[in-house]
Amino acid sequence: RQPLISCVAGERLCSTEEATAGSGTYIRHGFIFSSLAGCLERRNEDSELPVVSVVRDSESQLLPNVGAVVTCKVCSINSRFAKVHILYVGSTPLKSTFRGTIRREDIRATEKDKVEVYKSFRPSDIVLAKVISLGDAQSNYLLSTAENELGVVVARSEAGVQMVPISWCEMQCPRTHTKEFRKVARVQPQFLQT
Repeated sequence: RQPLISCVAGERLCSTEEATAGSGTYIRHGFIFSSLAGCLERRNEDSELPVVSVVRDSESQLLPNVGAVVTCKVCSINSRFAKVHILYVGSTPLKSTFRGTIRREDIRATEKDKVEVYKSFRPSDIVLAKVISLGDAQSNYLLSTAENELGVVVARSEAGVQMVPISWCEMQCPRTHTKEFRKVARVQPQFLQT
């Protein structure tokens, strides 16, 4: 079995003299291009030229792995940790949600003993976090927000309005001007979901 070569949409695969275009590809100016992101497949059929096609690997479930940046939604909080549902790995939406836990000591990089979970997250906040371990018997992923780029990216105020970050530890409701504590992420452009 040949190793899987992944390709992106619009990538030039080979010339039409080397192969025939199969599914997931198109021909332009004598070259075969990938029309979708997926894995390159080259099959020798009865014709002289192999058939090149790109298959989307939809059967394999994307799993959050250690070191991956994930987007998750806070479900519940207590004094020791926040429970979350992982929705995206990088910018890829997950087919099924995974549960994660952000422990109090993994919320900030400094002054860990002074961190209070309820001043960092609230239920329904959208949070960027990094996977630090694959969890325990409850199959929870352990997540960390202990970097400047990680933390709350979307939060709603009690008035139901999306809040604006005003510092690394506070967000403000644009309607009522009420301030609420959060572990605010300094979002890097590559993590913004459009």
